[in-house]
Formats: sequence, structure tokens, C-alpha cells
Amino acid sequence: MQRTNLSLKSLEIFQLVAKSGSIQKTATDTGLSISTVSHHLRSLEDNLNVGLLDHSRRPMVLTPAGVSFLRYVEGGLRLIRKGEVQLKSGNLAEARDLRLGIVDDFDSEIAPELAQILAGTMPKCTFRHHTRPSHEIIQLLMEDKLDVGVATRPVNDVPGLIEYPLLHDPFVLAVPATHTAPPEDFLAGTSGLSFLRYSRSQIIGNRIESHLRRIRVSLPNRFELESNQSIIGMVAEGSGWAITTPASYLRAKRFHRQVTLHPFPGKEFSRTLSLFTTEVYVLPVAEMILATLKRLIDQHFMRFAISEMPWLAESFFLMPDGDA
Repeated sequence: MQRTNLSLKSLEIFQLVAKSGSIQKTATDTGLSISTVSHHLRSLEDNLNVGLLDHSRRPMVLTPAGVSFLRYVEGGLRLIRKGEVQLKSGNLAEARDLRLGIVDDFDSEIAPELAQILAGTMPKCTFRHHTRPSHEIIQLLMEDKLDVGVATRPVNDVPGLIEYPLLHDPFVLAVPATHTAPPEDFLAGTSGLSFLRYSRSQIIGNRIESHLRRIRVSLPNRFELESNQSIIGMVAEGSGWAITTPASYLRAKRFHRQVTLHPFPGKEFSRTLSLFTTEVYVLPVAEMILATLKRLIDQHFMRFAISEMPWLAESFFLMPDGDA
């Protein structure tokens, strides 16, 4: 049987084009020229002597042979990537590379201390640390641009990612400390204050809107913000009220005296913050990061929250190991 000369780069390019259907997007994502991407595809098809993509269609689609071949390419590249990661990161003392994404709820206290601990545990490692909203962290993990990410669990399962639940974070009402209306008045729209929405492009905003629809609550859409700090700051100033979570509130430390939290009236709902890794990432590093995060969350969030608001004890808690 005659062997073909398949290059690893050509296989990687084929996988990317197969997913996007676009040579131009693949060129942009990889930093290669369009002609170079095209050359890799032609070389691969010539070596195999079979058409893998229908080049006449936009976006391009796989031929039946391409569909079959892609399954083997994805499996092979996954094994190669897993071997590479194991060599670079399998031993904590020898780990060389970590691309970490962390949700902005943890960016003020937990993330800096986590980075300091990881630097001491993995002295030879190069760290690339990204602070992003949850939906962006999930997307970066799926695109293999992060190794580990801390984010809110999406509504739907994310194939190709492994989840380690971290924190059960209930939704609560955040109102100005000087405002005396009962919590039910805010949902009824009779409090006299505007509702401050999280952006519906974010997982937290979507979760809130879905629950409001379920309980048939419709509130005017005057303010919709992406920044948690801006929302809690406007509540502190008396400009409105919000549906948020204890973790989001605790991040905005300078506004604590001016904001009061209340349990969500009626049917409760919550989110889960989790550590996510790709299927190829090594277990020892993921477990070490998970244990460190739980210790830091307990130190910086849990003790203060339960001490100041004992009513949170049953709904705001660290997830037991092994829960999903």
C-alpha cells in the first residue's frame, strides 16, 4: 500500500475550514495568507487523490469523503494535542503553558491571588490570563484558545468540555439600602425604581430573562448594562434595583453599605459557576486549580456573605466534589 505524505499543518487547516466553511476566515484565525491556506488544502486533496471539500459552494461544504475523513482527523489531532499537553503540563513542577480564562466576578480578589499561587506551584509555566464574560470564556474553550476557564454553566451542554462545578449562586434582589419597599413590590413594578438589566447577550442576563418569562413578570426595559460594577453602583446611588447574585454583589465591595440584598420573591432560581477544561487537558492541573479556587472562594466570599447574611447559608454554597 502506497503511503501519502500528509502534513500535520494541512490536517489542522482542513479541520478549521471544515468547521467554518471559509478559507478567508481560516486565514484570519491562523494568521496565514489565503493562498497559503488554499495551498494546504490542495496539497492534502492531491496527496489523498480525493476531493474533501466542494470548493464551488459558499460556504464550502464537505464531500461525503470529507465527512468520513474529518472524523479520523479530529480523533488524530485530539490525541496529538493530548500528548503534547501531557508532556508540557502533566507534571506541575515542569508545566510549561497555561491559558486560563476567568469570569469577571472573580477578577478583583480571587483571580490575582490564584495567579500568584499558580506561579509558585508551576515555576516554569508561562501563563496567559484572560478576564471575560462567561459566554466568551465558553467560546474560547470551544475554539481551543483556552485550556481552563471559570464561567457560568450554560443552559445547554457544551460538547468537548469537561465541567467541575464550583459554586451554587442564587439569584437575589439588590436594592438601595435606603429603600424600604418590600421585595414583592419590585417585581410588581410598584417600587418607584427602574429595573437595571444585565445584558441579554450574557449568560447571566439570559438566565434572568428566562426566569421572568416563566413567572410571567414583564418589566420596562430602560437600562440594560454589561458591567456588573455599573449595575451595583447605580443601585447604590438609588437609581434603580437589580436581580443579581451574591457572587456578583460581593465583587462590588465598595458599594456594600449602600446596597441591601433580599431573597428572590416566590420561585427561587440560581446559576452554577464551574471550572471547565477541554477534553485534552491534564487532570492533575485541573484538580489543583479547582481545589485552589474553592479555598479562595471560601476565604473571600463565603465567610463574609454567610456572616453578614445568614439567610444565604442554604442557597449560596461551594459545590461538593463530584457534583455535576
